[in-house]
Amino acid sequence: MKFVDKLLTATRQNNSLLCVGLDPEPARFPAPLLREAVEHAIVRFCWTIIEATAPYVCAFKPNMAFFEVLGPDGLHALQEVIKAIPTHIPIIIDAKRGDIGNTARNYASTLFNVYGADAATVNPYLGYDSIAPFLAYQDKGIILLCRTSNPGASDFQGLLVQDSEGQTRPLYEVVAHRIQSWNTAGNCGLVVGATCPHELRMLRALCPTMPILIPGVGVQGGDLCEAVTAGIDAHGERAIISVSRSVLYASNDEDYAVAAANEAKLLRDRINEARHGK
Repeated sequence: MKFVDKLLTATRQNNSLLCVGLDPEPARFPAPLLREAVEHAIVRFCWTIIEATAPYVCAFKPNMAFFEVLGPDGLHALQEVIKAIPTHIPIIIDAKRGDIGNTARNYASTLFNVYGADAATVNPYLGYDSIAPFLAYQDKGIILLCRTSNPGASDFQGLLVQDSEGQTRPLYEVVAHRIQSWNTAGNCGLVVGATCPHELRMLRALCPTMPILIPGVGVQGGDLCEAVTAGIDAHGERAIISVSRSVLYASNDEDYAVAAANEAKLLRDRINEARHGK
């Protein structure tokens, strides 16, 4: 099944645009888990979060950095965590890979063939040849950084540049136009932060049918309602609202699974209020 079809199926089945990011930080785990080996604690924590929140999500998003930091044990933990994600829910691996030639081919193969991701975040700023090996996986989602949620995004992404037609546009808009031209298989998406709702609204108008992964709600300061109304398509779909810490660490006590489920349901319901009230 193609990524977009799997995403829409999960969205409709769970009535959800919520994506829970899996960013395990052992120092924030409940005390009983701290008595286990770190790899085992991460797997147990993520398994519990997945089981508790699966009814309320359209996707899960493991972040490679939180697993890679532990070396081989962390990568083994990532594989175990991925196995626990229900097969009908898309797996978006947040890797932000981007490189040339054989390197990009190996990155793509790792994410899609080794880890079995349905989609991956990719950095487009090295140009088409760095993206082509990912695009070759036509049933996978290639979600490209466009206007990110971090404070330093404006250092480069907001610079005014001339496009191929001589018009002056912000760099992120030129990137979005270029991604549209690469989207021949319909497997591209954008990463656009909730911290920039005006740009999100403009990019949704520019790319009306692409999935948009929207991080930055909550801890980073993005407004949930604004992000939803700016990011959804004409059918109230194809926006992937990514939330990590407020769900994962809703409690640092033994009730963390119940707290995570309650927070995920609350967010799912708030998102639905916003998207149906548009």
